[in-house]
Amino acid sequence: MAYQIPASDIVSIIDSPPTPAASLAPGRRFVALVHFESHPPITQLARPYLALAGLRVDPALGGRQRVRRLTGLSVIALPGGQPRRIELPENRSVSLPIWAPDGRRFAFTLDEPDGIAVWIADAQAATAAEVPGLRVRDVLGGDPVSAGSTVRWSRDGATLLVLGSPGPPEPLGPEPIEPQAEETSGKRTQMATFTDLLRSDADSDRFESLATTVPLRVDPDSGNAVELGPAGLYYSLVESPDGNHLLVYRLQRPFSFRVPFPYFSRRVEVCSADGQLLRVIADLPVSDEVPRQGVPTGPRMVSWEESVPASLVWAEALDGGDPMAKVEHRDEIFRLPAPFDESPQSSLLVEQRCIGWYDMAAAGQLLISEHDRDRRWITSRLVDLAAPGDSRVIFDHSVDEAYLDPGAPMMTVHPDGTRTVLQDGNQIYLRGQGASPEGDRPFLDRLELSDLSTQRLWRSPADAFEVVLGFAGDDRGSVLLWHESRTEPPNLVVARLDGSDQTQLTWFPDPHPQLTGMDKRLLSYDRGDGVQLTGWLHLPPGYEQDRDGPLPLVIWAYPLDYGDPATAGQVRGTAERFTRLTASDPIWFVLRGYAVLQGATVPVIGDPETMNDSYVEQITAAAAAHIRAVADLGIGDPGRVAVGGHSYGAFMTANLLAHTDLFAAGIARSGAYNRSLTPFGFQTERRNFWEATEVYDRLSAFRYADKITAPLLLIHGERDANSGTFPIQSERLFQAIQGTGGTARLVILPYESHGYVARESVLDMLAEQFTWLERWMAPAAGVSEAGASSALGGEPDEDWE
Repeated sequence: MAYQIPASDIVSIIDSPPTPAASLAPGRRFVALVHFESHPPITQLARPYLALAGLRVDPALGGRQRVRRLTGLSVIALPGGQPRRIELPENRSVSLPIWAPDGRRFAFTLDEPDGIAVWIADAQAATAAEVPGLRVRDVLGGDPVSAGSTVRWSRDGATLLVLGSPGPPEPLGPEPIEPQAEETSGKRTQMATFTDLLRSDADSDRFESLATTVPLRVDPDSGNAVELGPAGLYYSLVESPDGNHLLVYRLQRPFSFRVPFPYFSRRVEVCSADGQLLRVIADLPVSDEVPRQGVPTGPRMVSWEESVPASLVWAEALDGGDPMAKVEHRDEIFRLPAPFDESPQSSLLVEQRCIGWYDMAAAGQLLISEHDRDRRWITSRLVDLAAPGDSRVIFDHSVDEAYLDPGAPMMTVHPDGTRTVLQDGNQIYLRGQGASPEGDRPFLDRLELSDLSTQRLWRSPADAFEVVLGFAGDDRGSVLLWHESRTEPPNLVVARLDGSDQTQLTWFPDPHPQLTGMDKRLLSYDRGDGVQLTGWLHLPPGYEQDRDGPLPLVIWAYPLDYGDPATAGQVRGTAERFTRLTASDPIWFVLRGYAVLQGATVPVIGDPETMNDSYVEQITAAAAAHIRAVADLGIGDPGRVAVGGHSYGAFMTANLLAHTDLFAAGIARSGAYNRSLTPFGFQTERRNFWEATEVYDRLSAFRYADKITAPLLLIHGERDANSGTFPIQSERLFQAIQGTGGTARLVILPYESHGYVARESVLDMLAEQFTWLERWMAPAAGVSEAGASSALGGEPDEDWE
């Protein structure tokens, strides 16, 4: 069957250029724009790759598989410059910018036929040039979009620290034909069902060959390089704040057939600036017995203290990494200053699990956060590692709390290359989403650390949605914002905090003006047991209730777990954002005459250990309440309601169709429907299959396939890499419905993973969705000109099969 294509109005939206991403430079004098292609051709995804150690490696490139293409870079001088495009070779993919400490230059990678090149751009001149003779590999160095740890600047900005390619990839011979065997005895490996793992010794050899790099210090102008060690499996190389030492992360054999590469045997080392080994900080074995929702034992999160010339800090579990263990303290924080020849100093005992820290500007000060798994609570303390007894709680709130979320500290990169919280004396700055009963209104606060008083410097206006990227230059009176509203697409603006002036920097157009007249509103109502639900109702442009009457309704949702009803009912989101249709969005259906309830909340509330015991009852109550609320408004036809979702939302969809008769049809994308195939937990479920067999069984829609009577459209990526949502989940549910007399359609999208990105794939998905709902619950004729008498909105662009 050929790919299907919806009508031209849909295709034009999919093909419209997306809003670029923005990256603010250190010093805040420049901002870089990263242009990208939302939906590359399917041929890009079809490039041969090797699935190795949880990665997908392009052997010809010597890097990770590229599923998107970043097409170019522009720069804007603040506070009032215009975008200037940097001239680059055509048809190449770049990475995000990696700014130098001077805030003027940035590095980025550029994919070439012979490997991954490194370029240096000058934001002042809006020019860029290739570092001569340099090729790198990003197999272990992080996300190819960001270039991760593959390329870094030295602290003084004079050189680059890179994971260099040792040469062209060795030709790969044919995969050996041999049996695969694994054996276990006594191990308790209760980890997720990972994909793309090593399967044989030959796979291990291929992985080692393709992931091997040479650590280099490179002059960005001449390309002259100095080797900092032998070739190896490096995945991070970070210079100390004083520039005299290196923190090195690398893998080593043995590998594992059970877990992806971050859990392989690995070493953390500290070396001199020229790469001479000074001390091994951690020599860790394969971590394939990490407790469920736990952490590996041994040093983790090893990093430099950014406010000290050369001192390491890390956390170690005191509970064996097991969140179920009953202990007084779960973690211990250690530090080790240069010259690294003494025993690590125990600096702090942490009651709950340490999840990370922010470096403060003052030497030895960290803002450390810990997570109480049982209470679903986050506590952040300001700690002086030299005097931990004087630590003070700065933030203390529920994980689920939206209205009282204090926001996150703004960070800054100093001229010496260190990165800390942005501080003015004893004051720091916090950015947050600003959730409220009226919707999100992002904010910028100044927090006085001495007495924890806050001053609100800025809040998004009630009739728009604005987000602060950072201050504009050294002036604390001006900020760089993304500004958008219901009718205005996102654009960059420099604004005075006192409201006296605004300067627009970009003019990205509306990609779909046909949606300008769409009615979008927040609905809030009771689930029936005191729990508040919300949803964002979208109506077709031109819809008039008296004329058009009740509409067929699409409810799109993703269940979330909460510890208490109060936080579950809080409003998240806003009606004041610009509606930018993306491929995965359900709002497309308004263009075909449907009402769409997007982001319909489906909370599952209770004790974290047992909340899924009532999962079916809770999602059923929420679904019934959503339908009732829209029907009571006279907008939704309760006899023509479809439910849909992606991933865990697809899991919800299948369960609703299996356990209720509320819906006329369903759409489930990339979901899991047989929980016996995810036996060691799913989402936030803490019990394994053998501890809660009844729950796993009841929440498996596959088990109740004979009860699914509403037509169900199943869509799945052929190469879904997400843990737990293997394509077999959709294939087996389809076969079960097929074998028990139900109605279903299964669409497998070639080369796609968990989310679909290729142009051909997303157009086919949209066409399938439109056709499926029109077939089973067609909208009323004559809703508006934007409504359609067919799912294709008129004549199709090509014949349908």
